[in-house]
Amino acid sequence: MCGIAGIRRFTRPEIDSRVLAGMVATLNHRGPDDSGFWQEGGIGLGHTRLSIIDLAGSRQPMVSADGRWALVFNGEIFNYRELRAQLSYPFTSDGDTEVILAGIVTHGLSFIESLLGQFALALVDRDTGSVHLVRDRLGVLPLFYSNAAGELVFGSEVKTVLAGLPRRPEVDLSSLDAYLLGRSVPAPNTLFDGISKLPPGHRAEVTNDGRVLLTRYWEPPEADPAGAWTPERAIDAVDDAVTAAVGSALVADVPVGAYLSGGVDSSLIVAKIAAVQPEHRVTTFAAGFGDPRNDELTWARRVSEHVGTDHHEVHVDAADFEHLWPKLTWHRDAPMSEPADIAVYRLAEAARQKVTVVLSGEGGDELFAGYPKYRAAKAVAAISMLPGGLRSSVAGALDRHLPHRLGRARIALRVLGERDQADQLRTWFAPFTSSEREALLAGVDSRPPVRDPRNPDVIRGMLLGDLRSWLPDNLLERGDRMSMAASLELRPPLLDHRLVDLAFRLPSDLKVREGRTKWILKEVARRYLPAEVVDRRKVGFRVPLDAWFRGDLRDSMWDRLTGAGSFVGETFDRKAVRELLQRHESGTFNEENRIWTLMSLEVWHERFFSTRSIDPAIHR
Repeated sequence: MCGIAGIRRFTRPEIDSRVLAGMVATLNHRGPDDSGFWQEGGIGLGHTRLSIIDLAGSRQPMVSADGRWALVFNGEIFNYRELRAQLSYPFTSDGDTEVILAGIVTHGLSFIESLLGQFALALVDRDTGSVHLVRDRLGVLPLFYSNAAGELVFGSEVKTVLAGLPRRPEVDLSSLDAYLLGRSVPAPNTLFDGISKLPPGHRAEVTNDGRVLLTRYWEPPEADPAGAWTPERAIDAVDDAVTAAVGSALVADVPVGAYLSGGVDSSLIVAKIAAVQPEHRVTTFAAGFGDPRNDELTWARRVSEHVGTDHHEVHVDAADFEHLWPKLTWHRDAPMSEPADIAVYRLAEAARQKVTVVLSGEGGDELFAGYPKYRAAKAVAAISMLPGGLRSSVAGALDRHLPHRLGRARIALRVLGERDQADQLRTWFAPFTSSEREALLAGVDSRPPVRDPRNPDVIRGMLLGDLRSWLPDNLLERGDRMSMAASLELRPPLLDHRLVDLAFRLPSDLKVREGRTKWILKEVARRYLPAEVVDRRKVGFRVPLDAWFRGDLRDSMWDRLTGAGSFVGETFDRKAVRELLQRHESGTFNEENRIWTLMSLEVWHERFFSTRSIDPAIHR
């Protein structure tokens, strides 16, 4: 994995090399092994490298043999050897970077669609002066840009773009509603006014006169016709596709390990690695929180013993949160969307002591319907036939009285209270309902949230919604930033686009079957793992914040959300915030998700707007 940066000036030809160097400096954690620069007139590119393939070669930025194209590239192309064998080109290196250039020289920009892997790249066409920005199909790797005041500034992280701008932008208040809905802001927007995020599966051509032409080059396929798949044939196909995806993700010239939570997805990946590479003992990593309600270390150990891995564990506590929250917010460039972000960093930090690349299980739930909401989808859709006003008033009356032990029922109730299917789909993961957001944001002019189109297959509609936003804007951003903060490359093989294509071709009744979520992937896992691992209740990577916000993090919570100078206190309804904290302190109700959402926003504002410098040394 690497970091990329660049500037394209349309009205002023010169670029200050010190500005470009400052942008690259913000990416040292993404590429501690090497860095490079390329400048020509009003265009400059920068790169930092974490060496994974062709360790001694493939320096970037790289210019094509014909001199037309200049490239900076972040990621890994898993099929680069096969692609290289099909290209007639005067190669001077043995890596995947030059294969991208060779393919574009030979076939044009459409060659991007041949790439298998995870990538974000920028190409300069020296003949036309255009810059092409490209992001991988699922959004595993990030790419941000600003196009204003006669210049394009882009980079792997928001802080990289900030370092290239003449002045720091303001908070984009119009994105606050989206943030309160999903704890992240969907592409193309960010919480920074004027800074955009390239959506997954898109490429953008920024022309010589500064116009941005956005093109979608990939989207999931339609479902195959009814009756096209038998359960047995589908299980075999998914099994083969997972094997191929894991095999591809193991391409590297450095040690590769895997995260192992003890859940189905990570356990299946670890078992597949052992099957694909029987000559190597898999190195695995797990995190625990010292809370018996949620700790899954016992299950991770069970899988490790079954597969036979070299297993390592890390323990996370409240002190880690207080210490790491500001630092990791700087790495995230955004509010920490999930409490598990901090645990993922500690896990990455431990893994980096042993390996340079880890495989993880992101994507299994979003492809094969693994969350409890998918099981409840059809029932909620049926009840939603009742008048919206009636549902909303009943749900609102009951919501504030359901105790912590009925947490899942409370989520379903909040979903039922929303006005239509589009709002319901987003509310399953939403900290705040639409009415709560309206109350908090009184007086703030917010942009309406993205509304996914209605789908007659409610489960497929949920899956598409999660694939478009929840996965890339929340889970994958977490994985990328927290792993790269430790200079560790993260690869989610379940998001191999060949497996994603297959998953969306399969009918929903093979994903949720007889009330069982993620049915087909569990049937694959059953071939390699003990039944007790496959059939146990889903817990997830959960942090005991409910107790911490009543204990070790209580003072920080009150000070940050209600104290003088609080961004949250000045922007949102202060009375509503205080009532939220008091409800949680009562012990009868658990408001940790909503408190976490507001706390993360406050810490983010402190990091990026309460100091004058974004120098990484200040935030580490």
